[in-house]
Amino acid sequence: MGKDIAQASFSREDRLWYRRKVRRCLDVFALMLDDFVFDTDRPTTGLEIELNLVDVDAEPVMRNAEVLANLADPTFQTELGQFNLELNSRPRLIEGHGFDDYEQDLIDSLARADERARKSDATLLTIGILPTLRLGHTVLENLSANPRYRLLNEQIINARGEDIGIDIRGGEGRLQTYTESIAPEAACTSLQLHLQVSPETFASYWNAAQAIVGVQVAVGANSPFLYGRQLWAETRIALFEQATDTRSDELKAQGVRPRVWFGERWITSIFDLFEENVRYFPPLLPICDDEDPVEVLSSGGVPHLGELRLHNGTVYRWNRPVYDIMNGRPHLRVENRVLPSGPTVVDMLANAAFYFGLVRTLAEADRPIWSQLPFSVAEENFHAAARDGLSASLYWPRAGEVPVTRLVLDRLLPMATEGLNRFGVDPGVRDRLLGIIEQRCVTGRNGAVWQIEAVEEAERVRGLNRGDALRDMVLRYCANHRSNVPVHDWPVDGSVLPG
Repeated sequence: MGKDIAQASFSREDRLWYRRKVRRCLDVFALMLDDFVFDTDRPTTGLEIELNLVDVDAEPVMRNAEVLANLADPTFQTELGQFNLELNSRPRLIEGHGFDDYEQDLIDSLARADERARKSDATLLTIGILPTLRLGHTVLENLSANPRYRLLNEQIINARGEDIGIDIRGGEGRLQTYTESIAPEAACTSLQLHLQVSPETFASYWNAAQAIVGVQVAVGANSPFLYGRQLWAETRIALFEQATDTRSDELKAQGVRPRVWFGERWITSIFDLFEENVRYFPPLLPICDDEDPVEVLSSGGVPHLGELRLHNGTVYRWNRPVYDIMNGRPHLRVENRVLPSGPTVVDMLANAAFYFGLVRTLAEADRPIWSQLPFSVAEENFHAAARDGLSASLYWPRAGEVPVTRLVLDRLLPMATEGLNRFGVDPGVRDRLLGIIEQRCVTGRNGAVWQIEAVEEAERVRGLNRGDALRDMVLRYCANHRSNVPVHDWPVDGSVLPG
């Protein structure tokens, strides 16, 4: 969905031709997997970070176009809401001091962007859901100006045929509302992790990534508030699943699959995922290009497969398969999309290190985790972790139902350590980042817990009402996240970190 789209409407002929082109692309992709040379030289990684723009009162600022114009940096792009930006960090290896390179690059990029944002009376914030957002902020008028967002909104609403319902039950009861657009999705800001893999190992890495999403979300949760209510530890999961749902209640009852999809089975090839996307999901944006992928492949070129990639971008798997071309060579990636943005750069890199290390160990294990863990249980773990965060108990093979903190400390951190060793990560870098994950589990505090505790302190000790308590918490969050001190070390007594 990163491409610009100018077409405003689609005919029946457009949809018919697009469906044929997608299937033609799928056939070519199958041929490429059989005998094409993909770029698999070294396991390159990538990070995307979605951001919020806020003002001095912690309110969302609808000025992303103005900020981007002042910034003039192609690594920053618009996102769905006018109060969103996205930072695409340069891909790199994590061996040696690769994580240190990521950290300095991200700190410098965010500081530069923050300086330019101040010209628009805004500041950048990395957080899963901005707690001061109100329903009136997430409306159609506040979608970003790029036509693709309005077109996507129109296609999703038309496919559904009615307003979208948001119904989330959590810590403070139930939030129930309706929206006439997909704008509430803009509240969801995430950290997306990319790992380049070979066609032969893709299934193992994707299966391993699916197996651990519950643990990732529990440890990294940072989205406890939505529209003034405390709900799930990672409310972003439930909100994203509902805010882009093209199904009416009747279609849900019939078992039609949602476009924000966990999946329904372990796979044996990346082809399984692309084929499911084509088989189960009608096109939202039936836009064709001029490429004939059969001719390109026959002539020895690298097919772009534009229609297949565009369609893949409108099926929102939590672990998404990616086919891409870089410097004329095709490659495959697992795109991990379950984590929230923030709290700090080092917190996000700790989440990344934990994921990359753990997924590699599990993908290369002699006895695959997916041969021991039912797929439906992996999905149950995912939603239990999103609801309960660090308080969740998850099922793990040969351990049974176990508190996630004990699971991480006793079993998974050693696996993540081994995986980072296989990547060649410097031991000092490895221990620093995984030590942050360890301390979250020891202290019982991640971003979601800190936010809840900070609001409780403001209400109970200082007597603030909910709106003022949320504003106070966000302002303190803004000050603390610039320090790059891990969130488990943030004070909860109403103070902020020095400096």
